Amino acid sequence: MQSLTLSHPAATAGADLVAVVAARDAAALARVYDEHQAALCSFCHRLLGEREAAEDLVHDVFVRLPELIHKLEAGRSLRAFLLAIAANRAKHHVRSAARRRKLAERFAREPNTSPAQPDRGAEQRWLASRIALALDQLPHEQRVTFVLAELEGQDAAAIASILSIPEATARTRLFHARRKLKAILSAWGLP
Repeated sequence: MQSLTLSHPAATAGADLVAVVAARDAAALARVYDEHQAALCSFCHRLLGEREAAEDLVHDVFVRLPELIHKLEAGRSLRAFLLAIAANRAKHHVRSAARRRKLAERFAREPNTSPAQPDRGAEQRWLASRIALALDQLPHEQRVTFVLAELEGQDAAAIASILSIPEATARTRLFHARRKLKAILSAWGLP
């Protein structure tokens, strides 16, 4: 494992930031973390559906950042680059989350001794869990595109930039994701 070094804060702007992050400079990594952690955590939470898994994924992104920063293209947003790393690293996190949700679903089917009329909060949590289960059934690329569009509010051009794909591909993935989600939810009797 490489060690971290400390640099002068003034030396971490623009192209210099890439160099100092690649050198595992603690101050530069802290600066990037402070500026992007909240947005990245929000995206990962929406992508994975679980706060703890999202925090693990964000940690993984920042641990891997020094070895991947050289791939940041000139003129590309650092936030878009971090979102792309998270989307790529999310594959194994999504599989783990899907296994946990299936286990929770199995337990949810067991007889329940609670009242027949669930409160509004419980109903919303139940609906959110159904949507999360439906998202688990999407291919990873469609899931990432759907989360970026519908939950993060990104347009097709931004999604294409984040994922380094053509804009038409982003639109196609979103179209198929919406269609599959609608079919899954309809099969479950949900609107």
